[in-house]
Amino acid sequence: MTVFKCEEMMCDHCVSRITAALSEAKLDHKVNLGDKTVTVEGCENCAKKAVEILDDLGFGAVEM
Repeated sequence: MTVFKCEEMMCDHCVSRITAALSEAKLDHKVNLGDKTVTVEGCENCAKKAVEILDDLGFGAVEM
C-alpha cells in the first residue's frame, strides 16, 4: 500500500477525475478528499503508474 498526498484535490469533481483515471488503469485505490490522499494497493509498479496518472491530471502526488 502506498499513500500519496495530493494538495491540489479540492472537490468531488477532482475525486471523480482521479477515480475514473485510476479505475481505467485497473489500479486498486481509495481517494480521500478530506485528507487529500490517494491510497494505491499493489506493487511498486502500480504506485509508479498512479503517480504518472495523477501528474497527467494535474495533481502533484507526494508519497507520504
